[in-house]
Amino acid sequence: MSPDDERNDGLFGGSGETRTRLPEGEGGDDVYGGARRSARTGRSSSRSLVTVVGVVVLLIAAIAFANRGGDEDSAGAGAPKKPAGSATAPTGEKPVGGKTEGIPSGFAHDEQGAQSAASNYAVSLVSADILKPARRSEIVRQLFVADKVSELEDNFNKTYSKDFLDKVGLDEKGNAAPGKTYVSRTVPVGTKTGSYSESTATVEVWCTGVFGTAGENSTNPVSNDWFTLTLKLRWADGDWKVESFQSKDGPAPVNGDNKISTADEIAKAVQEYGGFTYAR
Repeated sequence: MSPDDERNDGLFGGSGETRTRLPEGEGGDDVYGGARRSARTGRSSSRSLVTVVGVVVLLIAAIAFANRGGDEDSAGAGAPKKPAGSATAPTGEKPVGGKTEGIPSGFAHDEQGAQSAASNYAVSLVSADILKPARRSEIVRQLFVADKVSELEDNFNKTYSKDFLDKVGLDEKGNAAPGKTYVSRTVPVGTKTGSYSESTATVEVWCTGVFGTAGENSTNPVSNDWFTLTLKLRWADGDWKVESFQSKDGPAPVNGDNKISTADEIAKAVQEYGGFTYAR
């Protein structure tokens, strides 16, 4: 499957979504605390005080009850008490410990391993590094099955041509102009297995991310996007490898009413906050 057949141009440009602010309330009382309340009588205040004291007593009793050890605890008065309930246990296998060319490798030969591989490969496929010709070759050779590497290297090079790089504000080596930072950071939100066998797997990875160029007068400002990558994997050379992939938009939630950060804040965040190794 050629990258030309996929939504690669959309993955690296950001969605260009606009933000919508709800209108401020006009007149009347502020629902969240702005309403003026009339003065209360002494009797009303006393009644409120009794109510508050009663609530506090109940809370203290509840806390004391929750902190009690089990009735069958025979460890002795000096031993620490066991919690009444155990903490929520994490699910899934442990992340892989190894990396090849900076990309997690050595995934488990099971369904969870396939999902973990797909998650980590999605991060690399939609990254700033893959727009750099030198790094791109390493990524393709690490991620894809051997019999697809040569074809895909040619297709990626055609897709991410000089014209494409110009459009996103990068030079022929995939670097941003001085004073600017190109951002392409993908975050897997969840995975779903479409099909699985010991030799092949199809995994959908729901992703969000930030894409664009941070810097003054940028014509490609950093924005967020939501998309789903579907990766067909094959077990080869002792690991899960990509045979083909495709992408589609969404599912996308309603945009939050967040304060937009400055270009400097975005660039600094990308430099200071590292990525993760993802596991199912």
